[in-house]
Amino acid sequence: MLSQSLQQKLQLKQKLSPLQIQTIKLLELPALELDQRVRKELEENPVLETKDNDEETDDNELSLSDYYGDDDSIPSYRLYVNHHSKDTKREFPTFSVKESFRQNLEVQLGFRTLTERERKIALFVIGSLDDDGYLRREPETLSDDMAFRLGLEVDTEEINRALSIIQEFDPPGVGARDLQECLLLQIRNRKSKPPVDLAHTILKNHFEEFTKKHYDKIISRLDITEEDLKEAIDEILKLNPKPGGNIDDSYTDRAQQVVPDFILDLKDGEFVLTLPRFSVPELRINRRYAEMLLQAADKSTRESKEAATFVKQKLDSAKWFIEALRQRQNTLLNTMKAILEFQEEYFEEGDESKLKPMVLKNIAEKTGLDISTISRVVNSKYIQTHFGIYSLKYFFSEGLMTKSGREVSTREIKNILVESIDAEDKRKPLTDEELVTCLNKKGYKVARRTVAKYREQLNIPIARLRKEI
Repeated sequence: MLSQSLQQKLQLKQKLSPLQIQTIKLLELPALELDQRVRKELEENPVLETKDNDEETDDNELSLSDYYGDDDSIPSYRLYVNHHSKDTKREFPTFSVKESFRQNLEVQLGFRTLTERERKIALFVIGSLDDDGYLRREPETLSDDMAFRLGLEVDTEEINRALSIIQEFDPPGVGARDLQECLLLQIRNRKSKPPVDLAHTILKNHFEEFTKKHYDKIISRLDITEEDLKEAIDEILKLNPKPGGNIDDSYTDRAQQVVPDFILDLKDGEFVLTLPRFSVPELRINRRYAEMLLQAADKSTRESKEAATFVKQKLDSAKWFIEALRQRQNTLLNTMKAILEFQEEYFEEGDESKLKPMVLKNIAEKTGLDISTISRVVNSKYIQTHFGIYSLKYFFSEGLMTKSGREVSTREIKNILVESIDAEDKRKPLTDEELVTCLNKKGYKVARRTVAKYREQLNIPIARLRKEI
């Protein structure tokens, strides 16, 4: 016999309000993206409009309280939020307008005597080069693409002939299929002399040993002196592994200007923290739609009610957006002030050794905000100081205890690690174990795996690959 029972479960679920959702989304945006987001909202919500700073305030202008009543939770700023001043200067990303890498090759192709078919094939190959100037696609794949896109039946031999022509163009090394070929194309253009000839031999016949820095093997197999090898390597180091980088591509290479979200000045020994008056315009409620809602409220037709509902929704959205902008500004300022207080000694001079260990939790505790909120504020935000512009992420790092009991940031330890590697004998680079000993002698107690992790984060290769002669 089956038993039946009733069970009650109490479950708490937190549902974010539209205002909270809006605020979270705006918090994540840096200055430039915020500008774009506000303009998008202006385009999509007819209830929102901009107000010029020079425009006189209309005493008869309707306020949100006319629609919602005095009991509704309307913020004190009422109709608008100000984000810029009269003398605001718009700042935009800057773009490099230079000759395209591929355009440069196409110009050189124009000076070659080719049939129309050969020119089409060569142009297709140029278009298939990557941004480094390499052709990393197989001829068979290019042949299939040309058949599909150009309606040309092309064999691999024709593609290779076109590639050989392109490999004669400037910059030297362009059109190579791998790094070895790229360097060989360049070294062949050098005037013949013993170090250049030896460099060519090394690149052609001992490339793997060279990339792995097995210098003893190269010296033994070629029966050369260490000085001979050093001179040859000096010639190789003059070559460019990314020939496509010589000419900026105006279609893909954008030199974007970093716009700071905060400005910190030090005046008479006092910090002055401000949010720059960026190009986000002053927002307010569109009076025409406000009047429409008031008029519709006095009518009972279906169309009037639908219109009233539509405008009411847009007014809600406008109210939430304006309030979210205000909350974003307050949250950003409170977070940055907490960071400034925590790292006050560092911000006085920008001395990295004064940077204290600081994690998101530290700032969350100082501000009373969630860690997730602090993370959103810190992400993609920059501050302009009297000693440079920095990402907010730069000021966060974990800490370790020194032998003397002083807590230091991992950034300081990484700097000491870099200094130790820079000062090492490149003929006998320091292993991770030796780096541990070196750091311990300077008072920093770290494990070998910690040194390895920091070295990898700094993109510093292992000892064998740092070896020089």
